[in-house]
Order: sequence, then structure tokens, then C-alpha cells
Amino acid sequence: MSDVVKLEQDGPLAVITFDSPPLNLFDNAVFEGFDKAIRAVAADPPRGLLIRAEGKVVSGGVDVGKVFDGMSPEAGGKLWDDLLETIHILDELPLPTVFAAHGLCLTAAFEIALACDVLLASEKAKFGLVEIVVGLTPSMGGPQRLAERAGPNRAKELIFTGELFGAAALERWNVVNRVYAPEEFEAASRAFAEKVANGPTKAHAATKRLVAAQKESGARAADAIVAEVSGPLFATEDLQNAVKSFLTDGPGKATYEGR
Repeated sequence: MSDVVKLEQDGPLAVITFDSPPLNLFDNAVFEGFDKAIRAVAADPPRGLLIRAEGKVVSGGVDVGKVFDGMSPEAGGKLWDDLLETIHILDELPLPTVFAAHGLCLTAAFEIALACDVLLASEKAKFGLVEIVVGLTPSMGGPQRLAERAGPNRAKELIFTGELFGAAALERWNVVNRVYAPEEFEAASRAFAEKVANGPTKAHAATKRLVAAQKESGARAADAIVAEVSGPLFATEDLQNAVKSFLTDGPGKATYEGR
């Protein structure tokens, strides 16, 4: 895929890895590599996606000198349009998406994490949208997605201050889903992603559609599409086989193929 953003397949799970040492800074090569990886996932969807990073940190943020220095308002607007297009593709993938943050996770990487369905963190992880240091606001969807999770006032606090926040605090704010001890993080985050990837993929996609409708227009809007979204699940092999397994062997014994 690229030298700095790798896409690999591990059974039903696709894994995107940032690997641009020493700080995994987002420059044009990383942005382009991530866009290509997300488009490849969308073109041939796996049953789950894990996004992670190599090195001591997830990312130290954007390479300011290479990306922002001398940028015109017109170029800045196009940059955000292009990056948000990538975020929207990630957001709309019909499968569970998991972001694993083992260490410092700033700006663009944090915004990508916020676009995933589940955010897992090591106890050592720290997060920040620190764009105020260059007079900017986060513009890859961070403010709005952070507000969805933590509420508007918490989102503004985090962005206005430019402070770093630990995994435990963001778990309390409903930004981080689960926190693991550092020594178990790699195995635990991979196991979580594999578990959801091995689930009923079409049912997971239906869940995402219903939650998206609720976020957009409220619970009644989601109610209005339940028949359209959930009715067809009865035709899936996964549901039919799981019902048979339930009746024969009891709950929790079914296996799924994503069909």
C-alpha cells in the first residue's frame, strides 16, 4: 500500500498500520497512504477493520512545516475537503471499525480515531486536539465527533485548552470505549477487533445504519428504517444458521461467515 501506511489482511480482519518513525507525523505521504488504504478497504470490504500504529507513539500530530507552512485559504479548504472525504468513507464502512491507541495520539490521528466505531486505549495513552498551537481548529471532523461522544462543552474544553487528556479521563467522558494495561494492550486490542470481525457482519452493518440515523435525526428516524434495515437480516445465512444453533446447542455457540 505504502511504506508509511500499511494495509494487511488477517483472516476476516483488515489492519491499517501507521509506520512513519519516529513520531508517525502526518505529512502528505501519510495522508495519501491512509486515503488509499481506506479506499481499498471500501472497495473490497473485510468483516472488520483495526487501525493501529508502530513505534512509541500513535502520532505526534501533523508535520506543520511540510503541510501548513505557507498554505493559502483556498489550499486549506481543499485539504479539509479531501481529508473529510476520507473520513466519511471510513465512517460509512459497513463493518466494525476499531482504533487502538497505545501511546500519545494527537490531532489527525485522534480525529481518525473519533471516526471509528470503537476506540481502545492503553493506560499510557494520551490524547489531544492541540491545533491551537498553530492558530487552527481541528478540521478533520474532530470537534463534531468529539461533541457526539463527550458533549459539546467537553469538546470545547479539550480543544480550547489544547491540553492532553489521559485514557481514564476520556473513558469517563465516553470518548474511549475500553482501557487496557500496557502489557496486555496489543493482544487485547487485536482480540477485540478479531471478535467483532468474526461476528454477524451484516447485522453489524445494520446496527451502524440505525445508530447513524439516530445521530442524524433522532430515535424516531431510526425507528422508521428498522423494517428496511433489519428485515433483510432474516435472509442472511448468518441469522439462519445462528437460529438453528441456538435451538440445537443453546446461546453463544453460533459461528458466522459474514453472509
